[in-house]
Amino acid sequence: MKTTTTSIRRYDLDWIRVIVFGLLILYHVGMFFVPWDFHIKNETIADWLVWPMSFLNRWRLPILFLISGMGTRMALSSRSPREFLGERTVRLFIPLVFGILVVVPPQVYVERQVAGAGYESYWQFYPHFFEGIYPSGNFSWHHLWFLPYLLVYSIFLSPLLIYLRNHPDNSFLVTVQRWMVDGRIWIAMAVPLVLAEYALRPYFPATRNLVWDWYHFAQYLLMFVYGFIFISVHKVFWNTLDRIGIKALAIGMVTFTLLVLSRFLPMSLQGAQLVGPLLEAVNTGAWCLAILAMGSRYLNRPSSVLAYCNSAVYPCYIAHQTILIIAAYWTYDLQWPVMIKFLLLSAITLMGSLLTFEIVRRIPLLSICFGIRAHQ
Repeated sequence: MKTTTTSIRRYDLDWIRVIVFGLLILYHVGMFFVPWDFHIKNETIADWLVWPMSFLNRWRLPILFLISGMGTRMALSSRSPREFLGERTVRLFIPLVFGILVVVPPQVYVERQVAGAGYESYWQFYPHFFEGIYPSGNFSWHHLWFLPYLLVYSIFLSPLLIYLRNHPDNSFLVTVQRWMVDGRIWIAMAVPLVLAEYALRPYFPATRNLVWDWYHFAQYLLMFVYGFIFISVHKVFWNTLDRIGIKALAIGMVTFTLLVLSRFLPMSLQGAQLVGPLLEAVNTGAWCLAILAMGSRYLNRPSSVLAYCNSAVYPCYIAHQTILIIAAYWTYDLQWPVMIKFLLLSAITLMGSLLTFEIVRRIPLLSICFGIRAHQ
């Protein structure tokens, strides 16, 4: 059974998706300059960049999975289960395989060259890409980890998602709507995130390898399911956002301020372990709801710019980090001011990504590899 109750177009979700992926380019450029691990580092580190990037870390990936869950519900509204799984395969699995074989190897090559591997050329390195699993080996999906996570969620949750689609009046969704109206959506959303913080985060640091990344796997899975549920009850959800948007923004600002202050104020290890996870979970949920609320109020309108960016965002995501790392390779040891390098690398990465989109959109085979439809 198909349902068209959610066959709606939310331009605000498209705008947020485009903006967040645009911030991803700036974030990865920033990774070149901060003390955190990255594939290549600038010779001069800018510690001050840690703070804006820490702020982005609170919500940029959770909201992408939230919007992906929303998009999945919209996609299911006009597709059979077989059509849906086929579309997921074409849109996610094919670009993932292409990305691993073509897009990612230059990144590993640059990293190994900076580390002193001494390959005479990229083509001499390429057979070694398949030796061992990164980071001890070379084989990796690097920044494309988002695709297998989303693919796994879509496939293994499909029975539940299809059931919720086919039974919009089931007791679970009715309860969700009642909780939204009563203002208890905060508790319903926060409790599982808090449990993941306490039960999984101390034991499973971020790996992005899908297998031993249980904290982030659970967190992103929750956000994906939240997004699917929110669109399943979309009328009540958007009305709720209108009421709680300002409150969510205030909670997000306060909890992030407390997280920053907690790094400077004296606190026992036990106290940090008790309060920190609670603040982080509440902060993540609050910012996601606040951003959706602001998007609903100010961004839910079409434009030619949005149409273009919405088509370009997926190929730009696939290509951008390789372009960045290659450009960074030629600048990492130059004694230039950090901001000059940051702006230069941002411009090169953005223009190179858009150029990639303009090329692949005109070549049918490449457009499939980058997950879009060809446009002559």
